Amino acid sequence: MVAMYTIAGRQVGSHWLAMLTLGTLGGLSASFMGGSAAKKTQGPPINAQSPDEETFIKEFLKNAEADEKKGSSVDATKKDAGR
Repeated sequence: MVAMYTIAGRQVGSHWLAMLTLGTLGGLSASFMGGSAAKKTQGPPINAQSPDEETFIKEFLKNAEADEKKGSSVDATKKDAGR
């Protein structure tokens, strides 16, 4: 048999109290461990000597990242050109 407890004038089984306790602890721990959203990491600073040089470096990096995303299609054309 299950041990019964009287709570607020009602009979409650010990198994219901155990499930409620475990659910509450699990929910609270999950909510506290959620953390914040991941932020994009910033790369090293650009030590440019002029604003034009800084603009050139930023554009170059932007183009390099775009080419990297296209990666597989660019590699396939290079392989076909060598044949």
